[in-house]
Amino acid sequence: MIKTYLRPALTTFVLLSAVTGFIYPMLVTGVGQGLFPRQAAGSLIEQGGKAVGSELIGQSFTAPKYFWGRPSATGPMSNNAGGSSGSNQGPINPALADAVKGRVEALRAADPDNQLPIPADLVTASASGLDPHITMAAARYQVARVARARGLSAAEVQRLIDANTEGRDLAVLGEPRVNVLKLNLALDAAKPV
Repeated sequence: MIKTYLRPALTTFVLLSAVTGFIYPMLVTGVGQGLFPRQAAGSLIEQGGKAVGSELIGQSFTAPKYFWGRPSATGPMSNNAGGSSGSNQGPINPALADAVKGRVEALRAADPDNQLPIPADLVTASASGLDPHITMAAARYQVARVARARGLSAAEVQRLIDANTEGRDLAVLGEPRVNVLKLNLALDAAKPV
């Protein structure tokens, strides 16, 4: 009686393990690498034959001469793709309020003359904790600090923002945004400091 149930169960187990654990992943990987080789390789950005980052994962920039991205919710290392997740802190959580307050103070200290309202994406992490983009408002907020640190005019920095702005997905989804790594690389190419 046990053989009657055991043999089909083991056969099904082995068959499904082969399909879901080997055949399907190999097929999806092959199709991905064949049709989308750059994306399948991680959408890496290279300079001089060396990978400097991925356009899909944020990086931490803290120097005044660079645009700063969204805070990372991954810990203990920021922007750790292996630990991607949100902070799970709700709006009434005191830890979130303290973190946002500290981020606001750091932004104000870095550019005390800036009277623009601080955009939410500069003080709150995204759901993944890895967002490589900032809003246009977040980029505009940082123009004066970056221009001053690099010895550029605000108009020159704004032109770089405009040149590195990505539009809405499929022309209707989301908002225009700026990839922070690409923008900072464009700044370095325009005026190294």
